[in-house]
Amino acid sequence: MDQKDYYKILGVERGAGDDEIKRAYRKLAQELHPDKHHGDKEVEEKFKLINEAYDALKDPEKRAQYDRFGYVGTAPGGYRDANFGADFQDLFGEVFSDFFGAGRRQAAPERGADLRYDMEITFEEAAFGAEKTVNIPKTANCETCKGTGARPGTSRTVCQTCKGAGQVRYQQGFFSISRPCSVCRGAGSVIKDPCGDCRGAGTVRTSKKMTVKIPHGVDTGSRLRIPGEGEPGERGGRPGDLYIFINVAPHPLFRRENDDVILDVPISFTQAALGAEIEVPTLEGRVKLKVPPGTQSGKVLRLKGKGIASLQTGRLGNAQVIIRVETPAKINKRQRELLEEFASISGEDTTPLRKNFFSKVKEMFE
Repeated sequence: MDQKDYYKILGVERGAGDDEIKRAYRKLAQELHPDKHHGDKEVEEKFKLINEAYDALKDPEKRAQYDRFGYVGTAPGGYRDANFGADFQDLFGEVFSDFFGAGRRQAAPERGADLRYDMEITFEEAAFGAEKTVNIPKTANCETCKGTGARPGTSRTVCQTCKGAGQVRYQQGFFSISRPCSVCRGAGSVIKDPCGDCRGAGTVRTSKKMTVKIPHGVDTGSRLRIPGEGEPGERGGRPGDLYIFINVAPHPLFRRENDDVILDVPISFTQAALGAEIEVPTLEGRVKLKVPPGTQSGKVLRLKGKGIASLQTGRLGNAQVIIRVETPAKINKRQRELLEEFASISGEDTTPLRKNFFSKVKEMFE
């Protein structure tokens, strides 16, 4: 009795797991596939043999019987199955469906592509929101044929090559392969009398004018999604979506940190030393701000609730006013005399930052 060693045929050990057996079979099946060896009877027999081995080892019950008795079936002498053709087709479909599309039917509805539109808005529009009118270039269903691609009064007809299946089956030796129909491209139907406007495509290039509502609090990089305003789907599939990417143009005065508005305000030396009430701009208009006496350059004064409303919570940020003390670039004779007199009568108590700095320098070099 000539018993076949299915493990040796597949090149695996007896204790190999299911995944290892399947990987070994896939590798051998691709190497020995009859499509690569037309007319080679020896290769065809080897291909049959690895399929026989895999069919025996992939099934737990069959494998257990083989491991115990050395054969599968009702009689010794190796694997015998009167219905080998049907089983082989099932096996072929299981392993090769990913490569050849076996078992497919007509092409399914396909969702349309998403569209992207880049929009630039002003700083104020980002802060308070706005409504913008835009023209979106896109593909739309042809109005003449209502997207069918056929001339009005006619319709698509069943493809005679695949008989509406969308697939064509080819016989390759002792098995068959299904491939998408090259005539209807898997649709199962063809257009004999195409629409004159879209030339059978069912779609035309156009643009759509629409109003887009920009919510308050958006920033550069924010993305707005408008469902169903992308490209139309194919074969009855739903349309894609429109995504609007926001870019906020720079402002001549303000900049943004999260939901706070940042503003640099220059003041004079005397205003910083004596204190003052100054007028500063905000997003909502001018407001008065008190500068305390002895304010240093870089001091941050906050205006609560004068920032941007959060996109997520709606809570208002603050305005951060950064004081910049400006040193006079030009002074006259009288101004110089007064500054020199001020310097001569000023003690270290009037310049605490300077006193602290030079104290640390002295400690460092002692």
